[in-house]
Amino acid sequence: MYDTYNGHPLWITTAEPDPESTPPRFGHAQRVYNVIDSRQAYLQNIVVQGLKALGFEQEAANSIHFSYEMVALTPACCEELGFPLSEQDRKRPYVEVSGRRGLGVKADDLLDALVDKALTEIRARHALPEEESASIARIIAVGALRYFLLRFARNTVIAFDLKEALNFDGETGIYVQNAVVRANSIFKKLAESGEEPPNPATDYPDFGGFLSVDHEIWEIVYHAARLPEVVRQIGQTLELGQLCKYAFSLAQKFNLFYHKHYVLSERDSQKRQHLLLVVDLVRKQLTEALNLLGCEVPPKM
Repeated sequence: MYDTYNGHPLWITTAEPDPESTPPRFGHAQRVYNVIDSRQAYLQNIVVQGLKALGFEQEAANSIHFSYEMVALTPACCEELGFPLSEQDRKRPYVEVSGRRGLGVKADDLLDALVDKALTEIRARHALPEEESASIARIIAVGALRYFLLRFARNTVIAFDLKEALNFDGETGIYVQNAVVRANSIFKKLAESGEEPPNPATDYPDFGGFLSVDHEIWEIVYHAARLPEVVRQIGQTLELGQLCKYAFSLAQKFNLFYHKHYVLSERDSQKRQHLLLVVDLVRKQLTEALNLLGCEVPPKM
């Protein structure tokens, strides 16, 4: 065993066995996804053809090349990261990462830059202990990076940009995270008031009737319920960007709902219960969508 991550052991291969650890058996996967960019398509095809030539037809069918286009950097991102650019490069829509040119970015360095920018924003918004601010900034930074890299179609060149990835108002992981934080804040205030949250099994009489007279809220509930369908589609197409678009669209609908309906101050008790059900459904679906994308929800934004 090499180390632990989030309580789970990480294993690596070694030249000699480690007498102090007993690794589990590996190699029982039914399908293999090789996550390598599209420039390696020829070599991946050779591997598949080699398996077929050796008689491993089933294994060849289950060896999937999860190809994606090149990941580059915008000129603005290059300059923020300290890479000198020529005048010609500054006019290009993106700059290719090239080891021969000395233009390479380590994942840790890119993440550190995102954390620093997110931390500056958190400090401006909240007076929090430094450790808590740093924790929130890292959650935001990781979410921003993963969401940005996944939201494009796999045949699209990704031009990474620090400013765009950390935009609170654009199609970003931060925008989706912020929607969940808003939804969670409603239930936090409910708990702080000493009020028990409604029971979905008993406290929502005639919810169907409520939805039938409010098209916008019906649309939010319908969209939230589509998450399993979207996940099934992604399993077939391998286009993870569809999940990003689903989450962003649901977050947009919820933000409009959030500004239109003052849930906790609603005087009609039955309508208040119905609005709370909508908020609870949306926050759970968005949290699950972010979880599938490898993104957490911070306690504050």
